Amino acid sequence: MPLKIKKPMPYQRIKPQDDCMREECGVFGIYRADSGVEPAEATYYGLFALQHRGQESAGIAVAKNGQIEYHKDMGLVSEVFKNGLEALCGAQAAIGHVRYSTTGDSHIANAQPLVISSKKGQIALAHNGNLINAKELREELENSGAIFQTTIDTEVIASLIAKNRNDGIIEAIKKTVSLLKGSYALVIMTPEEVIGVRDPKGIRPIALGKIDNSFVFASESCAFDTIGAEFIRDLRPGEIIVIDKKGLKSYQGMGETNTALCIFEFVYFARPDSDIDGISVHKARERAGARLAITNPVNADIVAAVPDSAMPAAMGYAEQSCIPYKKALAKNRYVGRTFIQPAQGKREIGVNVKLNPLKRNVHGKRIILVDDSIVRGTTSKRIVEMLKLAGAREVHMQISSPPIKFPCFFGIDTPSHDQLIGSKNSVEEIRKLIGADSLHYLSIEDLLKTVEGAACNFCVGCFNGEYPEDVSNLLKCGKKNSLDK
Repeated sequence: MPLKIKKPMPYQRIKPQDDCMREECGVFGIYRADSGVEPAEATYYGLFALQHRGQESAGIAVAKNGQIEYHKDMGLVSEVFKNGLEALCGAQAAIGHVRYSTTGDSHIANAQPLVISSKKGQIALAHNGNLINAKELREELENSGAIFQTTIDTEVIASLIAKNRNDGIIEAIKKTVSLLKGSYALVIMTPEEVIGVRDPKGIRPIALGKIDNSFVFASESCAFDTIGAEFIRDLRPGEIIVIDKKGLKSYQGMGETNTALCIFEFVYFARPDSDIDGISVHKARERAGARLAITNPVNADIVAAVPDSAMPAAMGYAEQSCIPYKKALAKNRYVGRTFIQPAQGKREIGVNVKLNPLKRNVHGKRIILVDDSIVRGTTSKRIVEMLKLAGAREVHMQISSPPIKFPCFFGIDTPSHDQLIGSKNSVEEIRKLIGADSLHYLSIEDLLKTVEGAACNFCVGCFNGEYPEDVSNLLKCGKKNSLDK
């Protein structure tokens, strides 16, 4: 019998409000070709590798004995599956998901994978991304009699696939994606196959790997390393790949030359040991730091990083500038990206819980402090204060991306426009607000140089307001996405 999800709780989990961009989601899928790999276990460890992409909920669905069984809940992967995977083992295939909500409330009803049944059978679906026309599509489906159990755009995709399935699953997917606007990396499972889909602009990443004779999908290549799989390639924008007992088959759906991979994968989101569309995330961040050193040189004693995502950029700056790299801030490893403050007024204490200055390293020093981005500015201000209280003579902030001036509509939970410090302040005004002795950002042109040679073009809409899709209606409404409640 399928594992049952719990009844939705009568409250919403509080979303963290610290000063950073929030991840989208992570997806994973595997089809077992022989007895060499256990799909549920591989998915479990694959989700561990993708935990940085979402920490609110996790879930695994498996194809077993002609049926789809699943378990999902709120919390980290280790918490959701603390009682083991025995009930999910022995399956032919599995898909998994870790979630940070960008559309829909944060509670168990919206956890993924979604599993739905129709007259054509069951399907399970896990989605990373955000549809900008989800509201319109949902209204059309509801007018034709569809009933929704969640508030997420993923259920819109699943309902469209179920509606169009008379001509087979592949035609149903092709018809569905022709209606979708926005970003999506999908793993879809029926009792007979696992399917990976990437949106036509390639906004969200998804890759194909292989372990023994079994094929694997994952949001990032680091998940393949975790389970001992070999990275094969990234899915092409608009590509649909089907894996079943006959092997692998690729279909090219709606392809576009005007691709737009999210540049923030390289700035912050992706793990540094991942490769996306032919570019090493770690190398791109090192190059960003080197470009900062070339374009914004500063006389200083040490180069340091705001841990952890800015460390490669700081190392790149140090190598290019010949200024020694030193650790200036110690990070509490037991406080993750989803650390929740008990009250609004406790944010400053929260920064102290996460980070603490290494006084012996910073006392009397002129510090170049490298960070990947400044969102609200609250954390940057507190860090500068901490370093100066620890005896730093000067703190020069170097940011390995341009100022964030616009919200994202394609799967990243950014603050509203009026909360983005870069949208209403000049660089000099931001410098004064955070208390740094100097402040420099990487330009868009230099940021794009760090990913030259990629298989995709890039979306930089959060920096310049030029989006890969028309979002004028959403901008007028002041909404970040079309299903926000």
